[in-house]
Amino acid sequence: MKKWLFTFAAVLLLAACSGQTSGKEKELKEINIGIQQSLSPLWIAKEKGWFEEAFQEQGVEVKWTEFQSGPPQFEGLAAGKLDFSQVGNSPVIGGQAADVPFKEIALSQDGLKANAILVKENSDIQSAQDLKGKKVAVAKGSSGFDFLHKALKEAGVPPEEVEIIQLQPDEAMPAFENGSVDAWSIWEPFISLQTIGNDARILANGETIESYSPGFTLARSGFADEHPEEVELFLEVYNKTVEWQKANKEEAISIYANIKELDKTVVESVLNNTEALNEPITEEIIQAQQETADFQYELGVIDKEIDVSEVVDNQFIERVKEGAE
Repeated sequence: MKKWLFTFAAVLLLAACSGQTSGKEKELKEINIGIQQSLSPLWIAKEKGWFEEAFQEQGVEVKWTEFQSGPPQFEGLAAGKLDFSQVGNSPVIGGQAADVPFKEIALSQDGLKANAILVKENSDIQSAQDLKGKKVAVAKGSSGFDFLHKALKEAGVPPEEVEIIQLQPDEAMPAFENGSVDAWSIWEPFISLQTIGNDARILANGETIESYSPGFTLARSGFADEHPEEVELFLEVYNKTVEWQKANKEEAISIYANIKELDKTVVESVLNNTEALNEPITEEIIQAQQETADFQYELGVIDKEIDVSEVVDNQFIERVKEGAE
Protein backbone atom coordinates (compact mmCIF):
# COMPACT_ATOMS: atom_id res chain seq x y z
CA MET A 1 0.00 0.00 0.00
CA LYS A 2 1.29 3.45 -0.86
CA LYS A 3 2.33 5.31 2.26
CA TRP A 4 0.54 8.53 3.03
CA LEU A 5 0.31 11.11 5.74
CA PHE A 6 -1.99 14.03 6.23
CA THR A 7 -0.82 17.24 4.58
CA PHE A 8 0.93 18.29 7.78
CA ALA A 9 4.46 19.09 6.65
CA ALA A 10 3.74 22.53 5.24
CA VAL A 11 1.38 23.31 8.08
CA LEU A 12 3.95 22.37 10.70
CA LEU A 13 6.53 24.55 8.96
CA LEU A 14 4.06 27.43 8.99
CA ALA A 15 3.35 26.85 12.67
CA ALA A 16 7.05 26.79 13.46
CA CYS A 17 7.63 30.05 11.63
CA SER A 18 4.62 31.95 12.91
CA GLY A 19 2.59 30.60 15.79
CA GLN A 20 5.41 29.34 18.01
CA THR A 21 6.81 31.94 20.37
CA SER A 22 8.96 31.61 23.44
CA GLY A 23 7.70 32.52 26.87
CA LYS A 24 4.11 33.16 27.82
CA GLU A 25 1.44 33.64 25.20
CA LYS A 26 -0.34 36.96 25.00
CA GLU A 27 -3.38 37.53 27.15
CA LEU A 28 -6.11 35.18 25.99
CA LYS A 29 -8.60 36.96 23.73
CA GLU A 30 -10.40 34.06 22.06
CA ILE A 31 -10.71 30.29 21.94
CA ASN A 32 -11.23 28.38 18.70
CA ILE A 33 -13.30 25.20 18.72
CA GLY A 34 -13.44 22.69 15.87
CA ILE A 35 -16.73 20.86 15.40
CA GLN A 36 -17.65 17.97 13.08
CA GLN A 37 -20.90 16.90 11.45
CA SER A 38 -21.40 14.12 14.00
CA LEU A 39 -23.98 14.72 16.72
CA SER A 40 -21.66 15.79 19.50
CA PRO A 41 -23.00 17.64 22.56
CA LEU A 42 -20.79 20.47 21.30
CA TRP A 43 -23.73 21.30 19.01
CA ILE A 44 -26.06 21.56 22.01
CA ALA A 45 -23.64 23.83 23.86
CA LYS A 46 -23.18 25.95 20.72
CA GLU A 47 -26.93 26.28 20.23
CA LYS A 48 -27.49 27.29 23.85
CA GLY A 49 -24.45 29.57 24.00
CA TRP A 50 -23.00 27.86 27.07
CA PHE A 51 -19.35 28.21 26.04
CA GLU A 52 -19.90 31.85 25.11
CA GLU A 53 -21.57 32.48 28.46
CA ALA A 54 -18.78 30.83 30.47
CA PHE A 55 -15.87 32.44 28.63
CA GLN A 56 -17.50 35.86 28.30
CA GLU A 57 -17.01 36.32 32.03
CA GLN A 58 -13.27 36.21 31.34
CA GLY A 59 -13.47 38.51 28.34
CA VAL A 60 -12.75 35.65 25.95
CA GLU A 61 -14.53 35.31 22.60
CA VAL A 62 -15.56 31.85 21.37
CA LYS A 63 -15.14 31.03 17.68
CA TRP A 64 -16.36 27.88 15.92
CA THR A 65 -15.14 26.15 12.75
CA GLU A 66 -17.01 23.23 11.17
CA PHE A 67 -15.15 20.32 9.56
CA GLN A 68 -16.18 17.37 7.38
CA SER A 69 -13.92 14.91 9.20
CA GLY A 70 -11.09 14.62 11.70
CA PRO A 71 -7.84 14.94 9.68
CA PRO A 72 -8.33 18.59 8.60
CA GLN A 73 -8.69 19.57 12.24
CA PHE A 74 -5.09 18.56 12.87
CA GLU A 75 -3.97 21.09 10.29
CA GLY A 76 -5.80 23.69 12.39
CA LEU A 77 -4.17 22.44 15.60
CA ALA A 78 -0.73 22.42 13.97
CA ALA A 79 -1.11 25.97 12.69
CA GLY A 80 -2.50 27.29 15.98
CA LYS A 81 -5.88 27.97 14.38
CA LEU A 82 -7.73 25.57 16.72
CA ASP A 83 -7.51 25.22 20.48
CA PHE A 84 -10.06 22.42 21.01
CA SER A 85 -11.54 19.70 18.82
CA GLN A 86 -13.16 16.28 18.92
CA VAL A 87 -12.04 13.52 16.57
CA GLY A 88 -12.04 9.76 16.14
CA ASN A 89 -9.24 7.32 16.81
CA SER A 90 -7.55 7.16 13.42
CA PRO A 91 -6.98 10.90 12.88
CA VAL A 92 -5.49 11.09 16.39
CA ILE A 93 -2.92 8.46 15.46
CA GLY A 94 -2.08 10.18 12.18
CA GLY A 95 -1.72 13.50 13.95
CA GLN A 96 0.61 12.06 16.57
CA ALA A 97 2.72 10.33 13.91
CA ALA A 98 3.04 13.68 12.12
CA ASP A 99 4.18 15.38 15.35
CA VAL A 100 1.19 17.71 15.60
CA PRO A 101 1.27 19.25 19.11
CA PHE A 102 -1.92 18.18 20.91
CA LYS A 103 -3.15 16.45 24.05
CA GLU A 104 -6.01 13.98 24.46
CA ILE A 105 -7.81 15.57 27.41
CA ALA A 106 -10.90 13.34 27.64
CA LEU A 107 -12.71 10.36 26.14
CA SER A 108 -15.81 11.53 24.24
CA GLN A 109 -17.16 8.09 23.19
CA ASP A 110 -16.09 4.44 23.17
CA GLY A 111 -17.09 4.00 19.54
CA LEU A 112 -18.34 0.41 19.44
CA LYS A 113 -21.22 1.37 17.15
CA ALA A 114 -19.93 4.69 15.87
CA ASN A 115 -18.42 3.29 12.63
CA ALA A 116 -19.81 0.82 10.12
CA ILE A 117 -19.50 -0.44 6.57
CA LEU A 118 -22.77 0.10 4.73
CA VAL A 119 -24.16 -1.64 1.66
CA LYS A 120 -27.49 -1.37 -0.09
CA GLU A 121 -30.31 -3.51 1.30
CA ASN A 122 -30.54 -5.49 -1.96
CA SER A 123 -26.76 -5.80 -2.42
CA ASP A 124 -25.30 -9.26 -2.96
CA ILE A 125 -22.48 -8.30 -0.57
CA GLN A 126 -23.13 -10.38 2.54
CA SER A 127 -19.76 -10.23 4.32
CA ALA A 128 -16.51 -8.31 4.22
CA GLN A 129 -15.06 -11.14 2.10
CA ASP A 130 -17.49 -10.12 -0.63
CA LEU A 131 -15.83 -6.69 -0.86
CA LYS A 132 -13.11 -8.15 -3.10
CA GLY A 133 -13.16 -6.25 -6.38
CA LYS A 134 -15.81 -3.84 -5.10
CA LYS A 135 -15.71 -0.04 -4.83
CA VAL A 136 -15.73 1.19 -1.23
CA ALA A 137 -15.97 4.89 -0.36
CA VAL A 138 -14.16 6.22 2.71
CA ALA A 139 -12.55 9.45 3.91
CA LYS A 140 -8.77 9.04 4.01
CA GLY A 141 -7.33 9.17 7.50
CA SER A 142 -10.72 9.03 9.20
CA SER A 143 -12.01 6.56 11.78
CA GLY A 144 -13.97 5.01 8.91
CA PHE A 145 -10.71 4.43 7.04
CA ASP A 146 -9.23 2.59 9.99
CA PHE A 147 -12.41 0.60 10.55
CA LEU A 148 -12.52 -0.52 6.91
CA HIS A 149 -8.99 -1.89 7.10
CA LYS A 150 -9.70 -3.67 10.38
CA ALA A 151 -12.80 -5.30 8.87
CA LEU A 152 -10.83 -6.39 5.80
CA LYS A 153 -8.08 -7.86 7.97
CA GLU A 154 -10.67 -9.71 10.06
CA ALA A 155 -12.08 -11.18 6.84
CA GLY A 156 -8.66 -12.04 5.41
CA VAL A 157 -9.04 -9.64 2.48
CA PRO A 158 -5.91 -7.72 1.38
CA PRO A 159 -6.74 -3.99 0.93
CA GLU A 160 -5.23 -4.00 -2.55
CA GLU A 161 -7.97 -6.42 -3.65
CA VAL A 162 -10.59 -3.76 -2.87
CA GLU A 163 -11.05 -0.56 -4.90
CA ILE A 164 -10.92 2.02 -2.10
CA ILE A 165 -12.29 5.38 -3.24
CA GLN A 166 -11.16 8.33 -1.13
CA LEU A 167 -14.20 10.57 -0.61
CA GLN A 168 -15.29 12.98 2.10
CA PRO A 169 -18.83 12.36 3.44
CA ASP A 170 -20.49 15.05 1.30
CA GLU A 171 -19.03 13.33 -1.78
CA ALA A 172 -19.45 9.75 -0.61
CA MET A 173 -23.12 10.02 0.29
CA PRO A 174 -24.41 10.74 -3.24
CA ALA A 175 -21.95 8.22 -4.68
CA PHE A 176 -23.33 5.54 -2.35
CA GLU A 177 -26.95 6.48 -2.94
CA ASN A 178 -26.66 6.47 -6.74
CA GLY A 179 -24.69 3.23 -6.85
CA SER A 180 -21.36 4.68 -8.01
CA VAL A 181 -19.75 2.80 -5.11
CA ASP A 182 -20.76 -0.57 -3.69
CA ALA A 183 -20.11 0.15 -0.02
CA TRP A 184 -19.34 3.03 2.31
CA SER A 185 -17.24 2.95 5.48
CA ILE A 186 -18.63 5.78 7.57
CA TRP A 187 -19.67 7.00 11.02
CA GLU A 188 -22.75 8.43 12.65
CA PRO A 189 -25.04 10.24 11.87
CA PHE A 190 -24.61 8.90 8.33
CA ILE A 191 -25.08 5.28 9.46
CA SER A 192 -28.54 5.95 10.89
CA LEU A 193 -29.44 8.32 8.07
CA GLN A 194 -28.78 5.63 5.47
CA THR A 195 -30.15 2.59 7.34
CA ILE A 196 -33.38 4.30 8.40
CA GLY A 197 -34.16 6.43 5.38
CA ASN A 198 -32.22 5.13 2.38
CA ASP A 199 -32.47 1.33 2.21
CA ALA A 200 -28.99 0.58 3.48
CA ARG A 201 -27.87 -2.10 5.90
CA ILE A 202 -24.86 -2.57 8.13
CA LEU A 203 -22.32 -5.06 6.81
CA ALA A 204 -20.02 -4.69 9.83
CA ASN A 205 -19.58 -2.45 12.85
CA GLY A 206 -17.41 -2.37 15.96
CA GLU A 207 -19.57 -4.91 17.74
CA THR A 208 -19.40 -7.46 14.93
CA ILE A 209 -15.60 -7.35 14.66
CA GLU A 210 -15.03 -6.51 18.35
CA SER A 211 -13.16 -3.28 17.70
CA TYR A 212 -13.23 0.04 19.51
CA SER A 213 -13.27 3.26 17.49
CA PRO A 214 -13.12 5.73 20.39
CA GLY A 215 -13.52 9.47 20.11
CA PHE A 216 -11.44 12.03 21.97
CA THR A 217 -11.58 15.63 23.07
CA LEU A 218 -8.32 17.34 22.19
CA ALA A 219 -6.53 20.53 23.18
CA ARG A 220 -3.65 22.18 21.39
CA SER A 221 -0.55 21.55 23.49
CA GLY A 222 0.60 25.17 23.60
CA PHE A 223 -2.85 26.32 24.66
CA ALA A 224 -3.16 23.66 27.37
CA ASP A 225 0.29 24.46 28.76
CA GLU A 226 -0.37 28.21 28.91
CA HIS A 227 -4.06 28.17 29.85
CA PRO A 228 -4.80 25.14 32.06
CA GLU A 229 -7.70 26.88 33.82
CA GLU A 230 -9.40 27.54 30.48
CA VAL A 231 -8.95 23.89 29.52
CA GLU A 232 -10.74 22.91 32.71
CA LEU A 233 -13.46 25.49 32.05
CA PHE A 234 -13.97 24.01 28.58
CA LEU A 235 -14.36 20.53 30.06
CA GLU A 236 -16.70 21.84 32.78
CA VAL A 237 -19.02 23.33 30.16
CA TYR A 238 -18.85 20.16 28.09
CA ASN A 239 -19.55 18.04 31.17
CA LYS A 240 -22.60 20.17 31.93
CA THR A 241 -23.78 19.64 28.34
CA VAL A 242 -23.32 15.86 28.43
CA GLU A 243 -25.28 15.62 31.68
CA TRP A 244 -27.99 17.92 30.32
CA GLN A 245 -28.34 15.74 27.21
CA LYS A 246 -28.80 12.61 29.33
CA ALA A 247 -31.49 14.30 31.43
CA ASN A 248 -33.26 16.01 28.51
CA LYS A 249 -33.08 13.48 25.68
CA GLU A 250 -36.27 14.54 23.90
CA GLU A 251 -35.26 18.21 23.80
CA ALA A 252 -31.76 17.21 22.70
CA ILE A 253 -33.24 15.15 19.86
CA SER A 254 -35.31 18.15 18.76
CA ILE A 255 -32.28 20.45 18.82
CA TYR A 256 -30.12 18.06 16.79
CA ALA A 257 -32.95 17.43 14.32
CA ASN A 258 -33.37 21.16 13.78
CA ILE A 259 -29.67 21.98 13.50
CA LYS A 260 -28.78 19.09 11.19
CA GLU A 261 -32.12 18.93 9.35
CA LEU A 262 -32.58 15.26 10.25
CA ASP A 263 -35.66 13.23 11.08
CA LYS A 264 -36.04 12.72 14.83
CA THR A 265 -36.01 8.93 14.42
CA VAL A 266 -32.58 9.21 12.80
CA VAL A 267 -31.30 11.42 15.61
CA GLU A 268 -32.62 9.03 18.26
CA SER A 269 -30.83 6.14 16.54
CA VAL A 270 -27.58 8.11 16.45
CA LEU A 271 -27.77 8.95 20.15
CA ASN A 272 -28.49 5.31 21.00
CA ASN A 273 -25.43 4.21 19.01
CA THR A 274 -23.01 6.88 20.25
CA GLU A 275 -23.28 7.54 23.96
CA ALA A 276 -21.68 10.89 24.75
CA LEU A 277 -18.92 10.69 27.35
CA ASN A 278 -16.65 13.11 29.15
CA GLU A 279 -14.37 10.79 31.09
CA PRO A 280 -10.69 10.10 31.73
CA ILE A 281 -9.05 7.92 29.10
CA THR A 282 -8.76 4.40 30.49
CA GLU A 283 -5.99 1.84 30.07
CA GLU A 284 -8.40 -0.29 28.03
CA ILE A 285 -8.89 2.55 25.54
CA ILE A 286 -5.15 3.27 25.45
CA GLN A 287 -4.47 -0.40 24.69
CA ALA A 288 -7.08 -0.37 21.90
CA GLN A 289 -5.47 2.77 20.47
CA GLN A 290 -2.01 1.21 20.61
CA GLU A 291 -3.25 -1.83 18.70
CA THR A 292 -4.73 0.49 16.08
CA ALA A 293 -1.51 2.49 15.82
CA ASP A 294 0.56 -0.68 15.42
CA PHE A 295 -1.86 -1.87 12.75
CA GLN A 296 -1.61 1.42 10.87
CA TYR A 297 2.18 1.24 10.96
CA GLU A 298 2.01 -2.32 9.63
CA LEU A 299 -0.18 -1.10 6.77
CA GLY A 300 2.12 1.83 6.01
CA VAL A 301 -0.60 4.34 6.88
CA ILE A 302 1.81 6.02 9.32
CA ASP A 303 5.54 6.05 8.72
CA LYS A 304 6.80 5.47 12.25
CA GLU A 305 5.88 3.57 15.38
CA ILE A 306 4.31 5.64 18.15
CA ASP A 307 3.44 5.27 21.83
CA VAL A 308 -0.15 6.49 22.00
CA SER A 309 0.01 7.04 25.76
CA GLU A 310 2.37 9.98 25.17
CA VAL A 311 -0.50 12.26 24.07
CA VAL A 312 -2.89 11.24 26.88
CA ASP A 313 -3.26 13.90 29.58
CA ASN A 314 -6.02 13.10 32.07
CA GLN A 315 -5.10 15.76 34.63
CA PHE A 316 -7.70 18.28 33.42
CA ILE A 317 -10.68 15.93 33.25
CA GLU A 318 -9.75 14.33 36.57
CA ARG A 319 -9.80 17.72 38.29
CA VAL A 320 -13.11 18.57 36.63
CA LYS A 321 -14.65 15.28 37.74
CA GLU A 322 -13.37 15.73 41.28
CA GLY A 323 -14.89 19.21 41.40
CA ALA A 324 -18.24 17.95 40.11
CA GLU A 325 -18.62 15.36 42.89
